[in-house]
Amino acid sequence: MGTDGVYVYAMVRAGTVLPKGLGGVGSPPAPVRTIGRGPLRAVVSDAPPGLRARRRDLLAHQELLMRLADAGAVLPMRFGTVAPDEETVLEQSAACGSRHTAALERLAGRFEINVKALPAQDALASLVAEEKDVRRLREAARRRPGYEASIRLGEAVTTALARRAVAAGQRLVRDLTPGARAVAAGPPVPGCALNTSFLVDRGDTDAFLARARVFADAHREQMELRLAGPLPCYSFVPSEARPVPVGGA
Repeated sequence: MGTDGVYVYAMVRAGTVLPKGLGGVGSPPAPVRTIGRGPLRAVVSDAPPGLRARRRDLLAHQELLMRLADAGAVLPMRFGTVAPDEETVLEQSAACGSRHTAALERLAGRFEINVKALPAQDALASLVAEEKDVRRLREAARRRPGYEASIRLGEAVTTALARRAVAAGQRLVRDLTPGARAVAAGPPVPGCALNTSFLVDRGDTDAFLARARVFADAHREQMELRLAGPLPCYSFVPSEARPVPVGGA
């Protein structure tokens, strides 16, 4: 095994057949294999030297996970998960075997859909009509234009847009939660009022996405919606099931 270690894509059940004609990260794409003992297998390849979050490698990682998910339960690892060697992967797999198995059962036949809400940027007319403070500052800036008046107005508009997007995002989460198996709040994203992921049954993904778009259309003066998915269930992998990255991205 090379000094760059072992790149870990996912945990799967023993007997899972790897997709044909699909390689892993690196250039040329690294051959993918499974390693493991007992009922679980880790999907791995050699880690390429100088691994970075290049578009080619990000797509290769995600495509492999999606193809695996089409065939059965997958416990996905995030891009850049590298272990020092195969033995480290096997030891962690053995130590977390029961948790891995439970997680695979929970994620089988399900995908992640990520929802981000941003402040609406083309809603100044409704903002002025509905926000008394913004309306007052706008009138003041028109009567006595100047730098300070413009700054105060801009700050008020930015604050009001963000507040409205947060409120709409909270309503969106309440509206979408009944259609999901689980909900996970994501880390803060600059410019976003909401970053939340939903665990959705495979057969419900189209209806879930349609419901989110209907809500967004009805609230377009409060927020702009960004949907990503179906995705591998990254946000629903227990933290103890994730190998600690020691290199790469």
